[in-house]
Amino acid sequence: MKLLDEFKAFAMKGNVLDMAVGIIIGASFGTIVTSLVNDVIMPPIGALIGGIDFSSLSVKITSPLNSVKPVEILYGKFINTVINFLIVAFSIFMMVKGMNRLKKKEEEKPSAPPKQSDEVLLLTQIRDLLKK
Repeated sequence: MKLLDEFKAFAMKGNVLDMAVGIIIGASFGTIVTSLVNDVIMPPIGALIGGIDFSSLSVKITSPLNSVKPVEILYGKFINTVINFLIVAFSIFMMVKGMNRLKKKEEEKPSAPPKQSDEVLLLTQIRDLLKK
């Protein structure tokens, strides 16, 4: 039972829940970036270099020794995946950079002086009364 209680305490921590939300949002963001690359960025690039569709670029390797089905290396899909990665990495970099900028501004704000405790206020009043 102790192991189950420890797991329950671990799973209910705020960090685990925040991480789960981040993973779900990250997966959705990945599909958006994939669509951006495949449907928006790559077609104009392909048109600029002669109407090439990167996702269809491949090399077929056949074996002269036997009649096995040829192997196909899909390097065009690899190019799309690399571009996906670069866009995601740049987006995350910009997001972290923005968060760090906001965090730095928050740290630069002067904080209000700490509120004095009741004992200190009482001692200050006693001191002032004694001065009179």
